[in-house]
Amino acid sequence: MKQTLLVKHAVSGRMLIDSGKQDVSFSSKPEGNGWQIDIGVPWSGTIEEILKHKDELNVFIFYDYDDQPTLKTWYYVGKGLVAYDRDSQLLTIGAQSRIEYYPHEYSV
Repeated sequence: MKQTLLVKHAVSGRMLIDSGKQDVSFSSKPEGNGWQIDIGVPWSGTIEEILKHKDELNVFIFYDYDDQPTLKTWYYVGKGLVAYDRDSQLLTIGAQSRIEYYPHEYSV
């Protein structure tokens, strides 16, 4: 299985992080009443943009399988925690809700 992480600015739709094009590590797990996504990424102007627009982020994780359709998980950040630790180079994003779906079920 291959996983791809996307972090997008929800208002403009601008791509901020794409693990398919950038060398980043990531994980997601349930946390409290939501989910926590940890992304290992060095400090950059993009991280500044993410922190600036922290209430306007959408996070997507695509799970690509060899033997079944791609599963997409959409995390809505809203007022969730968005923080960056420069020492560990870790971006933490807390999502309030998520939706899992198969994109092929919604295409015409």
